[in-house]
Amino acid sequence: MDLKHTIQEAMKAAMRSGQKERLGVIRLIQAGIKQQEVDERIVLNNEQILALLDKMIRQRREAIKQFEAGKREDLVQKENFEIGVIQEFLPAALSDEEIKVLVNQAIQEEGATSIRDMGKVMAVLKPKLQGRADIGAVGNLIKNLLANK
Repeated sequence: MDLKHTIQEAMKAAMRSGQKERLGVIRLIQAGIKQQEVDERIVLNNEQILALLDKMIRQRREAIKQFEAGKREDLVQKENFEIGVIQEFLPAALSDEEIKVLVNQAIQEEGATSIRDMGKVMAVLKPKLQGRADIGAVGNLIKNLLANK
């Protein structure tokens, strides 16, 4: 299924049901897609849209940390709501156990023995995990596993 079409249909549904906050977030997603398409003069495929959605979630998580430090609970709630809407368009998240299995497979597949091999392992994992796991947390897991070898 075309992710762009799914987002478009979700926008129409939000308009019909009068969900203004949800509609605003979906419009932000569409604006991000359009912006990247115009900047790079391409039409984004599903994988590129997933990467964009992942980036949007990362930005919001970073904003949440800053808002929590500033004791702005209202803005934290707004960012959490936006994350929830964006996550609706991402594939189901992988469990910690599933991520560990994929990381161990990638380490064996690449024959990684030290932290210097982390780039190779990440290159194998990134397409499999895009939109389904926090890549930063996976990076830390890989570092820990390779440091113990």
